[in-house]
Amino acid sequence: MRQHCRNASQIADFLSGQKMCCACSIRSAKGNKDAAANHPQVALAKKQMSGGGGIVTFEVMGGKKEAFKVAKALRLVDLSNNLGDAKSLLTHPATTTHQRLTPEARRAAGVTDRMLRISVGLEDTADLCEDLAQALAKI
Repeated sequence: MRQHCRNASQIADFLSGQKMCCACSIRSAKGNKDAAANHPQVALAKKQMSGGGGIVTFEVMGGKKEAFKVAKALRLVDLSNNLGDAKSLLTHPATTTHQRLTPEARRAAGVTDRMLRISVGLEDTADLCEDLAQALAKI
C-alpha cells in the first residue's frame, strides 16, 4: 500500500501540471490531497492510514467524448469497471460506479462526464506518466 500511495501521489502531481487536465486529486478516506484537513473524518483517517490512498481522480478538458478518447488511448492502463489491483486501472465513474444515479445526484456527488478515476498500480511511474501524457495529447 505504501508504494500504491507513493505512486498515486506522483501521478496526481504529474496530472496537476497537464494542460488538458482541469482538476486532479487523490480521493480516499482522507479526502482530496489538497483539502485533507477539511475532510470530516481526517482524524480517523490519519489514525488508521499512513498514506493518502491509491486512487487519483482527474477531469479532462471537454466532456464525456474527450474522457473516453483519453481512456481508450492508454496503453499501460486498462479501462475497467473495477479498481484496486497491482496493475493500474481506469474507470469513467459517470458510466460505471455512478451510472444509476440521476444527473442531478451525480453533480451533487461531484461526478462529471469528463471525470476519470485511476487506481494507480505498482508500475514505474515514469512509464505511467508517459502513457497518460500520450493519451492526453489525443484531445
